[in-house]
Amino acid sequence: MTKNKNTIEKYMDGFNKSDHEQILSCLTEDVEWEMPGAFHLVGRDAFDKEIENDAFVGSPAITITRMVEENDVVIAEGAVRVKKKDGGFLNAVFCDVFAMKNAKIKRLTTYLVEVK
Repeated sequence: MTKNKNTIEKYMDGFNKSDHEQILSCLTEDVEWEMPGAFHLVGRDAFDKEIENDAFVGSPAITITRMVEENDVVIAEGAVRVKKKDGGFLNAVFCDVFAMKNAKIKRLTTYLVEVK
């Protein structure tokens, strides 16, 4: 497995454990995270605040079903399940596009669709 893919696996594992330090260690200082139509964050501090979103409780269960890489771009597809603070669960599928720099995440674009 490549260094970039290893970083993505470490990043996802960090979310599964709600381990902020593990997640942040995978990012560049000037990281950008965009979820079109929802938010656009710049910098590790902004990213850190979104790791445990106020709408959810506990750690998510993230499963990667496919990961491909070309040059310094890694695309990961998968599913996520997390408990909502107001009851029930969010079940969704995602496609994350990671632009990498020196085996760290420089930019992340997340496409997320809730599965009902």
